[in-house]
Amino acid sequence: MTVKDLLDNPERKLGAKELAALAAAFRVESWDILHQRGTGHWGGTASAMELTTCLYFNRLNIKTDDPKWADRDRFILSKGHASMNLYTVLAHRGFFSADTLPSFRKLGSKLQGHPTMNKVPGVDLSTGALGHGLSVGLGMALGAKLLGKDYWTYVLTGEGCLNEGTSWEAIMCAAKYKPKKFVLMVDYNKVQLDGTEDSIMPLAPLKEKLTAFGWNVCPDNLDGNNTEDILKSFDWMDSDDVWPKAVIYDTVKGKGVSFTEGKNSWHGAKIDDESFEKGMPELKADLVAKEARI
Repeated sequence: MTVKDLLDNPERKLGAKELAALAAAFRVESWDILHQRGTGHWGGTASAMELTTCLYFNRLNIKTDDPKWADRDRFILSKGHASMNLYTVLAHRGFFSADTLPSFRKLGSKLQGHPTMNKVPGVDLSTGALGHGLSVGLGMALGAKLLGKDYWTYVLTGEGCLNEGTSWEAIMCAAKYKPKKFVLMVDYNKVQLDGTEDSIMPLAPLKEKLTAFGWNVCPDNLDGNNTEDILKSFDWMDSDDVWPKAVIYDTVKGKGVSFTEGKNSWHGAKIDDESFEKGMPELKADLVAKEARI
């Protein structure tokens, strides 16, 4: 089976090996388009690729032909600069044609540098200003309670989001009102635009902090670039009725290209021709290896 076979039936719930191959393919495509455009954010796009792939091809209750369906699960990419990640996943999930992906950041394109909910089908919130995703997600989750809805709300943040005070206001508020099916997912790659997390604003011990703030935090150390671990986290989300919930996923900034991994210089650097030619064989080799396992 190939990735093309998987995408021929995007509604099918995929397993760990299939999801790993799909994420590898999405990395290849994202690297290619970001190189073509000469702009974008590779580092965070790559680190979260398995997380969004698993959500959209295994977890979320959505309708691609009705993006505003009132009972859909909500997903907020709070770290909106990683928009290439979300666009790639949404396109191949069926919200819009993948043929539009090369228009990324072109004048007049709906696929701008940060996701826009009024222009891109499947985007639940316009994001970019770090930190407000969790607050709005909390509002969505509280709205479900008021309206008697049963949908889930997932918010994916990075360290930059959690450096913002508004995130911690939302964390306190969520602990007070305890909305059900509200999940914070942390893409914990420990690197930001200007340097490492420790050099900018240390978050450790993050698990203990969230627990102290009243959240139900997944106790396992999870690899956010490992689809088996991500599916385990989904099982944990369903394991009890204690809310709100948080999962911290250890990830690698710039995952998939050896010379970009863990480097803050690749947060939003241009992928020049030399880097593109050097990195693409690594990404394709990973795809071939993972495709062979499905």
